Formats: sequence, C-alpha cells, structure tokens
Amino acid sequence: MHGSAKGLVFAIYYPVLAAIGIPANLAVIVILFRGRCGLSRCITYYLMSMAVTDLLVMITAVILNRIVGIYFPLSFLFITPICSFRIALNFAIIDSSVWLTVAFTFDRFVAICCQKLKIKYCTEKTAARVIGTVSTLSCSLYTFLYFIYEPLYIINNIPWFCSIKLRFYTSPAWTAYDWIRCILTPCLPFILILLLNALTVRHILVASRARRRLRAHSNGETQSDPEMEKRRKSIVLLFAISGSFILLYLLLVINFLYVRIAKRNYFSGSNFNKSNFILDQCGYMLQLLNSCINPFIYAGTQSKFREELKNGVKYPLSLILKLFKR
Repeated sequence: MHGSAKGLVFAIYYPVLAAIGIPANLAVIVILFRGRCGLSRCITYYLMSMAVTDLLVMITAVILNRIVGIYFPLSFLFITPICSFRIALNFAIIDSSVWLTVAFTFDRFVAICCQKLKIKYCTEKTAARVIGTVSTLSCSLYTFLYFIYEPLYIINNIPWFCSIKLRFYTSPAWTAYDWIRCILTPCLPFILILLLNALTVRHILVASRARRRLRAHSNGETQSDPEMEKRRKSIVLLFAISGSFILLYLLLVINFLYVRIAKRNYFSGSNFNKSNFILDQCGYMLQLLNSCINPFIYAGTQSKFREELKNGVKYPLSLILKLFKR
C-alpha cells in the first residue's frame, strides 16, 4: 500500500469515527441521565462519566486533532500556544477515560468479590469522589506537557506548530516524567484491568460451584438461581467493557514496549513507509475506537438500555408523523 493510500485510510477513518462516536455517546448520556436502565446509581455514575469523557475524546482528539490536522493543517489551531494546549488537553481527556474504566472495573470487582467492603465502597458518594479525583489528577499530570513544546516555525512574529524541545530528551527530570506518564497510561491500567478481571473470574467460578452444590444439597436438584441471574448482567457488562479495552489497547502497549526496548523514536514524522510510524498510527486508531465502542456494548448487553434507545428513536419519528398528518 502506497503512502497516499494509507493517508486516505486515515482521512476516511477519523470522520467516520466522529460521525458514529459523537451521537452514540450523546445517546448514552441522555439515556443514563433519565435513569431508566435498571442500573444502580453507582454504576450509572461511572458509565455516565465514561460516556462524557469518551464524547470529549471524540471532540478533542478525533475532530480538533486528527480531522483538523488532515483537512485544515494551517488553521489557527496550529499556532504554538493553542497547539500545546490542545495536545495537553487530548492526553488529559484520554487519560481520564482510561482511568475511569479502571475505576469502574475496580468498583465491580469490589461489588462481586468483597461483600464486606461493598457496602461502604459501592455508593454514589464514593463513585462521585473517585470520578472527581481521577479527572483532577489527569488534568494535573498533563499540565506539564504544555511546557515541553516550542514553535517549529515563526512567520510574521507568529509561532506555528509544536516541536518538542531538545532538553526534553536530555533532562533527567523530563525523562522521569515521560516514563511515569507512559507507565500510568496505558501500561498500568492495562495490567490492573487484566489482574482485576482474572481475580473476578476466579471468584465467580469458585462462588458458582459452591452455590450450585449448596442449592443441590438443599433442594435435591439443580434449579435456576435468581441471584446469579441478577448478577450475570452486571458481570457481562463488566467483561464486555474491560475486554474491549484490553483488545483495543493491546497494540498501543506493544508499541510502547517496542519503542522503549528498541530505543526507537516516537516522533518520526508522517512517513507512511516506516513500519514504526504505521504501528504508532494503528495503535492510536484502535485507542480512539475504544471511545466509540461502549455505547454498542451497552446496547448489546442491557435490554432496558435497548428499550430506551428504541423509544428515543421512535419519539422524533412519531412527532414527524403527527406533523405530516396535521
């Protein structure tokens, strides 16, 4: 595939992603806000916060960064101060989205595996505090990114584009910051979600076997278990969200390890013929797809969510039909 063909893939992919991701996440926010999906307030808080950050990822990372960069490369958004702010904001929002997924996974781990802690931890207040803390820390961590860029060109006394300062590569403090930033996202969340899911699966298997033996002993036969059926939907939702995250972030984590071990440079320019650039871009494409996939997971795993979505689609159609009848 030639460079122009690869560039065409990116030029088509990101507008399609935004066209699907923005209305899908808006629909999730509206449906969850109505509170008719049969989910607990704690789960609703996490899913709502994830939908809001995913919507912001679509707006900032996909539209203002990728689409504008492809179609409007000389717009005012590439004046250096705005460019620096935009890059820092992109990282902060993506980081918030990632760690809110970790927070949701941990909340469900506690709810399923730690019955004593569940009463205190799995509450609306705790969820609100965790969401606020994650968002604040993400913004604080990536504030420093604003200061690592300098103008690539100065035209008519106006600084244009963002080039990383050379001291970023040589300063021990900046090197340490870069390592911490890269470990915190995506490596540590990836490991934590894998670990929490493994522990949750182990607990579910042990508890299910013990519960079946207990019910068979007390009833003399195996019957349907309403409690397990009730928990099943929550477990399916958890595994669908965290599983998609692991799959879509896998290439990004592999790329991070490859860059660090092979001591390759992330910033190789837009050379479509270089394998490390293609690996970079494919990793980012899948990473941003993660912010578009959750609405489809909710629709596929939650029957009440599907009903609300159908009602939302039917309502404007019924209004249009009434107008035509009049």
